[in-house]
Amino acid sequence: MICAFYGSNIHPGEEYRLRLEDMKKVAVETGTNLQVMRYDPEAWFRYCGHLAEQPEKGKRCGLCFALQLQAAALCAIEERCDALCTTLTISPHKDIMLVNRIGALIAGKNGLEWLDRTWRKAGGFLESVRESRRLGLRRQGYCGCRYSIKGDGRQ
Repeated sequence: MICAFYGSNIHPGEEYRLRLEDMKKVAVETGTNLQVMRYDPEAWFRYCGHLAEQPEKGKRCGLCFALQLQAAALCAIEERCDALCTTLTISPHKDIMLVNRIGALIAGKNGLEWLDRTWRKAGGFLESVRESRRLGLRRQGYCGCRYSIKGDGRQ
């Protein structure tokens, strides 16, 4: 099993660095191979920026999910994995049906099985909060994209 960390959607660069450091802690704790994708926020802006005025959970989010999941699918193929899954469904702020629909489409196009998981179910979100505290991880107040920051950094 590997974990692909895509962060080109994360803004600003310091936030990306902090999230990557936390992801490295998780990888060490779980013994998971972490593959870090190239950080290219300009590519993300070119891809999603035309939807800057869209509300959260709007069309921009769907494009962003697709970009993240396609990067993960390419990593899975390179690493000879046969399935694809995401932690995006742990967040109560994400549209699970949209994430799973996009994930299944991308997985299928890349010859991978999509593992349709809703990590926040059955207390999963609360468990993620407990685990992040135990590991000393930060809890982010926004998805990461520059358009989701509202003054205090919260959605």
